[in-house]
Amino acid sequence: MDKFFKISERGSNVRTEIIAGLTTFFAMAYIVVTNPNQIVSFNTGAPFDKIWNAVYVASILGAVVGTLLMSLYAKMPFAQACGMGLNSFFFVSFVLPHIMSEDSGDGIIKGYQSGLVIILVSGLIFLLLSVSGLRSKIAKALPDCLKKAIPAGIGLFIALLGFKNAGIIQDNEFTFVQFVDIHGGIKNHEFLSVVLPALLALLGLVIIAILEKFRVKGSVIISIAAITVIYYIIPGNAPSFDLSQIGQSFKDFGEIGITGVFQASSWKEAFTGEAIGGIFSAIMLIVTFCLVDMFDTIGTLYGAASQADMLDENGDPINVDKCMTSDSVATVAGSIFGTSTVTTYVESSSGVAAGGRTGLTSLVVAICFAVCLFLSPLASLVPACATAPALIYVGVLMLKGFSKVDMHDPASAVPAFLALIMMPLTYSISNGIGIGAIAYVLITLCTGNYKKKDIPVTVIAALFVLRFVMVTM
Repeated sequence: MDKFFKISERGSNVRTEIIAGLTTFFAMAYIVVTNPNQIVSFNTGAPFDKIWNAVYVASILGAVVGTLLMSLYAKMPFAQACGMGLNSFFFVSFVLPHIMSEDSGDGIIKGYQSGLVIILVSGLIFLLLSVSGLRSKIAKALPDCLKKAIPAGIGLFIALLGFKNAGIIQDNEFTFVQFVDIHGGIKNHEFLSVVLPALLALLGLVIIAILEKFRVKGSVIISIAAITVIYYIIPGNAPSFDLSQIGQSFKDFGEIGITGVFQASSWKEAFTGEAIGGIFSAIMLIVTFCLVDMFDTIGTLYGAASQADMLDENGDPINVDKCMTSDSVATVAGSIFGTSTVTTYVESSSGVAAGGRTGLTSLVVAICFAVCLFLSPLASLVPACATAPALIYVGVLMLKGFSKVDMHDPASAVPAFLALIMMPLTYSISNGIGIGAIAYVLITLCTGNYKKKDIPVTVIAALFVLRFVMVTM
């Protein structure tokens, strides 16, 4: 095992890798329930229950396949699952149009299955680009200022996820966001549901910081375990779970999930159906899913690899080609199973922060997801307020790379800043990369500093301009 995963070579050990794997899993276990919720947009009743069950099983299988590839092929400590944001986009693009145009069970299922065709085609394009090496060349073509800004931007994005998941920040109609309203929560009898999770998450962050200060191994998972215990010993938060739906989930998965992309009607609806918008809309949707998954993965790899000190002499992640291939194969597999685009997860950074450096970390994650096929309610028992501190702390660690950006040169500073800030503000890693790339090209062109090596990033910028103009996401 040590020789296969190069555990000693990368300065790790089996215990640390297992702890890191558990940390990553608990940080992203929410996807087991969140992904099907997003794809059906919280609608209930047939046929949404059928789709929910199918996506529930497909999400786990997609995560298992993708993460196993990262473990056994790429041998990297990164996990994969269905992309958040992309699943909502999947609902809006494919399921919702059929709800609006054909309010029937068969029509809605048809929309879901035709969407899987689009994901399959985009996944095959990912795979072609990965096998040919073009994806890694695209990643390496990014200017140095963006390479340094991407990890920091992802850090802010991850921290935002943690703050949001725990309710530390809330919506505000005047200022967009605000700190949790402790007084209002107590006054409105929402202490247990609103205030307590936010306070526990902040406590968890403090616990991690204290343990890290004393160099205690496994600080992140210790915090997760401690906050989970505190959460449930408080009256009113007794844990409960129901295993009765597991059998039905497998049944619906077999009936409408894994069969979707193999039906001629699904392909016809995907490229000629009026609800989606015809062949041009289908092409633009394929391009959009390609761009978003490509740059989400590129961003995550650079961010997590930078934090783990697993970059080569050029500042690029080691084994980047194999990571890209693993990602694209997982997307193809996910579409066949019946779920939206599978991508590398930013929460992988929490495992890296816990010491994960090899494929053994991702193997542990894959095993945990496989167990969830039958015991998912147990994974869902870990509350968001327990995993949120891990995400916030990762954000702290990943910000350090931004200090290496040349802030005295506007051609570096402005694109880097835009990439940094647009990731959390637009809730998208790829948007941040795209906006940063566009700014870089415009500034270098207008200041006479444009060089031949900037042609690839110009193509990237042009594709993002097209995506922003043609597709709302």
